Amino acid sequence: MTSEIKVNQIKKASGTTITIGESGDTITLASGASQSGFGRSGSVDWQTTKKTSDFTAVSGEGYFVDTGGGAVIATLPASPSAGNIVYIKDYDGNFSTTNCTVARNGSNIRGATEDFKLATNNAGAVFIYVDATEGWQVFADGSDDDITETFVVATGGTITETGNDRIHTFTSPGNFTVSSLASCSANNQLSYMVVGGGGAGGDAGGRGAGGGGAGGFREDKSPVTPYTASPLVGAGDISATLSAYPITVGAGGASRTSPNVGNTGSNSIFSTITSAGGGGGGGEGGPDVISTAGGSGGGGGKGSNQGCGASGNTPPVSPPQGNDGGDGGGGADPSAAGGGGGGATAVGGVGSSNDGGNGGAGATTEINGSPTTYAGGGGGSTAPGGSGNPGPGGGGAGGGYPGPAGVAGTANTGGGGGGAADNGGGGAGGSGVVIIRYKYK
Repeated sequence: MTSEIKVNQIKKASGTTITIGESGDTITLASGASQSGFGRSGSVDWQTTKKTSDFTAVSGEGYFVDTGGGAVIATLPASPSAGNIVYIKDYDGNFSTTNCTVARNGSNIRGATEDFKLATNNAGAVFIYVDATEGWQVFADGSDDDITETFVVATGGTITETGNDRIHTFTSPGNFTVSSLASCSANNQLSYMVVGGGGAGGDAGGRGAGGGGAGGFREDKSPVTPYTASPLVGAGDISATLSAYPITVGAGGASRTSPNVGNTGSNSIFSTITSAGGGGGGGEGGPDVISTAGGSGGGGGKGSNQGCGASGNTPPVSPPQGNDGGDGGGGADPSAAGGGGGGATAVGGVGSSNDGGNGGAGATTEINGSPTTYAGGGGGSTAPGGSGNPGPGGGGAGGGYPGPAGVAGTANTGGGGGGAADNGGGGAGGSGVVIIRYKYK
C-alpha cells in the first residue's frame, strides 16, 4: 500500500535532530528533483551533452569535453566554497593533440596562481575547493602523469631559456643527454643548428691570396618552437629519444705562413647531421696554393693557373650548406687580389686587379634567442690601397699590402679567415657551434 504525505515544512518536535527513514532504508529523490543543504559525497551530476567550446563550470557537475574541433577553456566557479566540486573528462581522446585548459577564475589551483592543463588523451580529473590558500585540489584518474603534460628534459652545453623554449649551446664537444620525453610526440621534435669550423685564409708571396670558406651551415626548425629561422632551414627532422647524443664542434682551420693554401676547418656533428668544415683560401707564389672545397669553398688566389674559387656544399646536401669561393684576380697582373671565401647564403666575391673579393654572406637565425648571423666567408687579400671585406657572419677581412696579415674568423660562428699578403699568414678560421632548441613548458 502506498501512502502520500503533502507538507511544506517539517520541523522538530524537540531536540536538535530530525530523522527520515530507518536504518537500511534508501531515501530517493524523484526523477528531475534536486536537493540542497545536504552537502556532497564526492560525486557529481554528469552533464551528458558534451562541451565543444569555452564554458564556466558549476559546482557539483561533471563535463565531457571534446577538443577535436579546437582547444576548450573550462572556467572554474567564481567565489567557491569549501567542498565545491567539478569533474572534467576527455570526451574522445583528443587532449594531447589539443589541450583542455581549466581556468582558475581568481582562485589558486594546488596553491599556485596558474591555470591547469589537461594534456593527455582520455585524461580526467576532479577539482575540489579546499580553502583560499590551496584553492582547488586536483585528483587524477590514476596519477598526475595521466593528466598533465610532460616535456623534454635534457642536459649539456650552456643552457638558456626564452619563452617556453630551452636552448642548449655547444661551443666545444660534449653530450646532449635526454632523460625525459614529452607526453605529446610533437614536442619531442628538436630545432637545431650545426655550423662547421671555418677555413683559414691563404697566404701569398706577393699580394693576392683568397679568403677561407665558411663552415657548413645546416638548420631545422620544430613547429612548436616559434622563432625566425634562416633561409636554409629544412635540414631534416630530429625527434628526441632517451639517449646521449655526442656533440662534435669543429675547429677552425689554423693559420699558416709562407705561400700556401689555408687549412680547412673541421666538421661539426649532431645526431645524423654533419656540417663540413670550410675550405682553405688559395695562396700565390708557391707549389701548394690551390683553394680547397668544403662547407663553403675557399676563395682563389691570384693568377691564371690557380685563381679559381673552390666548390661549396661539399659534400652535397639539401638545402645547400654553403657556397663556392670567388675567383682571384687573373692573369699575370702582379697586383691582382684574392677572391673571397664562400658564405652560407652567398658566393665569395671575385678579386679584381686591386680589391680582394668580399667574403660571402652568412645566414641569420634567431635559434639562440636573438638574431645572429653565422658562417660568413673570409675576404681576399688586396693590392696596395685596395679593400677586402669579410662576409657578414664572422668572416675575417683580407690583409692588405703592405700590412699583410689576414684577420681570423670569429670563434663559434664558423667564419672563414681573411687571405694574407706578403707571407703574413692567412687568418685562422672561426670555430663552429651546435645549438639545440625545444619546448620545455
